[in-house]
Amino acid sequence: MAREVSERLVILRIPTFSFRVTVGGDPFWSRAGLTPKTLHRAVNELLGRWDNDGMSHFVIITKYRLELHLEALLMPPSGPSLKSVHGLYQIDASDPIGTDPNYEHAGELEASLMLHLVPELVRTDQLKDYLPSGGALRKYTRRRAPAPPLASQRVLGSPSLTSTEKGANVFKGYVDMP
Repeated sequence: MAREVSERLVILRIPTFSFRVTVGGDPFWSRAGLTPKTLHRAVNELLGRWDNDGMSHFVIITKYRLELHLEALLMPPSGPSLKSVHGLYQIDASDPIGTDPNYEHAGELEASLMLHLVPELVRTDQLKDYLPSGGALRKYTRRRAPAPPLASQRVLGSPSLTSTEKGANVFKGYVDMP
């Protein structure tokens, strides 16, 4: 996603920092996560170095919705440059997407984006919906970080509703966001 946005807007993209804040012992989540304080320190140090080298504006994009993760990125870093943090789920995708992306993982929104950006990686013949309701849905979406059960093939939502057109419309919303 970051690569595509940077190419279309002709802006420099720095390498992905592929760690996140993790909590709990759910077997779905990697145990190689960071504490919020450590993530903040790492990102702040990277931005501080680039600040010193003359970079003037940073846009931080994250797909993680866990509040502790977002808070770690939102802590004000030092330096004179402009910094903004954007979550992939803060864009209103209700027009092209029929389901609520806040309650999905690998559902309609994410599958549509993948189908638009890297269609060769999407195995549409294997898309299976998993739609728990009530208490079961709350169980898997606690702390705003959907954690689907292993039996669901790590899916929450309706990936079968995916389309390239929906993905293109959502992506356009990301690129055109203010």
